[in-house]
Amino acid sequence: MRGHGPGMRSAGDHPLRTGTGKGCDDMSGHSKWATTKHKKAVIDAKRGKMFAKLIKNIEVAARTGGGDPAGNPTLFDAIQKAKKSSVPNDNIERARKRGGGEEAGGADWQTIMYEGYGPNGVAILIECLTDNRNRAAGEVRTAMTRNGGNMADPGSVSYLFTRKGVVTLEKNGQSEDDVLMAVLDAGAEEVTDLGDTFEIVSEPTDLIAVRSALQEAGIDYDSAEASFRASVEVALDADGARKVFKLIDALEDSDDVQNVYSNVDISDEVLAELEND
Repeated sequence: MRGHGPGMRSAGDHPLRTGTGKGCDDMSGHSKWATTKHKKAVIDAKRGKMFAKLIKNIEVAARTGGGDPAGNPTLFDAIQKAKKSSVPNDNIERARKRGGGEEAGGADWQTIMYEGYGPNGVAILIECLTDNRNRAAGEVRTAMTRNGGNMADPGSVSYLFTRKGVVTLEKNGQSEDDVLMAVLDAGAEEVTDLGDTFEIVSEPTDLIAVRSALQEAGIDYDSAEASFRASVEVALDADGARKVFKLIDALEDSDDVQNVYSNVDISDEVLAELEND
């Protein structure tokens, strides 16, 4: 199962559906509208959280590698990802300037990794970007214990994951061979056909070279970032998957949690069943 993060959707996410029903009395109509407003509030809140996490990525990238995207590939990719998620340009620019030292402000963000197990023994790796270690630890622990998970000692789960560079791009009429030929000499390990998109995997240290090779070949990409990949996956049925996704949703609800990775393996059949929920 791929990692979960800003801009990524879990099976628990549903698009907002609105409409008008006929043959309903006033009370049922009112109830439907109240439910719709509640769903919209939840979606808006999640969108706001996603924006905040993308902004943090920009600020940290600028602080680490400088505020000029032309000379800081990590910052460039963080900005592109935020733009594709419709983060307002003013917010992006302020975050870049705060991180680059052009403007005052900004928090002292720290990256912290937590490890644990979810329902059915699923391995969970939680990446936090926080300015308050105690708050982050408390929120992660609460989400885990309330949703069938438990915390684990450092190293007891992380050994199941390997950090990789991952680039995703839409096909746009290109074949798998077209993409492979463009990135093979840049250190790409594999190119995978995911249906509407291709995914390129490399070592994290080769990520910039792979990105540059795509640009030189005139191939646009959607995202390029380091991610954790599980070496051993756990296959779950629909009920087990629902429990794990509930836990992941609870973890991602924390402002301090930046990414959640698991070793869940969801078959196409189970995924189709979840989408019908």
